[in-house]
Amino acid sequence: MKAMLLRIGIDKGTDGTLAPIFHDGSFEFIPISEKDSQSKEDRTYKNTIGRTGKPLSTYLPRGIENRTMHFDPEFETFTYGDPTSKRNYLLKLREEDMLVFYAGLSPFQNNIHKTALYIIGYFAVKEVLDFNQLSQKEIEEYYQLYPNNAHLKRSYDTEDLVIVIGDKIRSKLLDKAVLISQPKYDKRGRTYQAVSSMMEELLGISGSIQRSIPLRVITKEHNFKNLQQILGM
Repeated sequence: MKAMLLRIGIDKGTDGTLAPIFHDGSFEFIPISEKDSQSKEDRTYKNTIGRTGKPLSTYLPRGIENRTMHFDPEFETFTYGDPTSKRNYLLKLREEDMLVFYAGLSPFQNNIHKTALYIIGYFAVKEVLDFNQLSQKEIEEYYQLYPNNAHLKRSYDTEDLVIVIGDKIRSKLLDKAVLISQPKYDKRGRTYQAVSSMMEELLGISGSIQRSIPLRVITKEHNFKNLQQILGM
């Protein structure tokens, strides 16, 4: 078994901000905004109530509050889709592997936590769908089966699309975020987020995780078990 770590959620590169982490370590998962004007998604940051009972826009700059969201992954039917170069990584996932999601979070009205990258949820992989290998009939069936998926809310262009489906019982959006990064400096003195020293030791991965490419992969059994313990599995 193996686990892949993938960055998701709103970030400064897409929408100029990060999702909040609260004093008790809980957080809001806030997706990036939807770029496809043809999407059937109608949820915006302003009209969507988060886990705190407040609109997600409460934690965001006013200028983006009416943007439609690209809810990917979604933690209702547990799907994640991607037609970009990340597909090459996702196609290596097998049943019983794990897809672990981390996001940039920033403290909201507290100084207990720091702006950093945190694990926020995971899928225990049930199935991986390569839409390039499906018949038109099969594609139409999956549109019916997984209407919550952000990519299937777009037009019928499924070229290169890969969808990872998580087991509903063993996949989860965490209640408390798990810190995974620490700031480091590049040769020009600029900061970036890298795997923290503690997580390097526990998970056997290292280096910058500022971006989602390349995905970090955990393959050794003891590191995989450490990850499961960290996630409370």
